[in-house]
Formats: sequence, structure tokens, C-alpha cells
Amino acid sequence: MAENVVEFTDGNFQSEVLESDVPVLVDFWAPWCGPCKMIAPTIDELANDYAGRVKIGKVNTDENQATPTNYQIQGIPTILLFKGGEVVDKFVGVANKAKFSAALDTHLS
Repeated sequence: MAENVVEFTDGNFQSEVLESDVPVLVDFWAPWCGPCKMIAPTIDELANDYAGRVKIGKVNTDENQATPTNYQIQGIPTILLFKGGEVVDKFVGVANKAKFSAALDTHLS
């Protein structure tokens, strides 16, 4: 995991994501998930590109089951974009960096 990528857990999700002053991109993943591994470098790049403007992190769905259940995560990878504590965008499966950047840029303005 890149240094700018935050590890979100059931325990810190409220404070780190829902109460964040900046938009938060959350990658719901698991270590055994092939597509999750494919998208990981993109998440790392986004974390570096948007450092200081957007919080980017991951929830390991094997270790943290309450949060994915709360957001009805049924397949991984699922990436949710939060702003003001609310989900404002959702991506399921592997998507390219440009798609995420466009969504982030929209919610930064």
C-alpha cells in the first residue's frame, strides 16, 4: 500500500471517512481478489496525485465486515466516493484512472 493510502477499518470508518472535511475514495477489497490486485496500483497513483486534497484508502472486507455490509457491498472491488459523509459516486469492478480522476475532480470543485 502506498504511503498516502489510508487503511480504513470498522473502528475508524466514522471518523476517517464520514466525518472527513475532504472527499474520501474508499476501495473495498480482499487479499484473495484478483481484480482488486489489478486496481491497487491505480488507487496508489490516485493517492499520490490527490494527496492533501482527497483522502484515499482501503477497507479489507475479510477483516472488516460491518462497514461493507452497511453499504451493501456485494462484489469487490467496489469503490465508493464519499463527500460530506454521503456516497456521491460508486464504481464496481476494475475501472481506469481517468474515470476515477473525473469523478474526484467533479467533487473537488
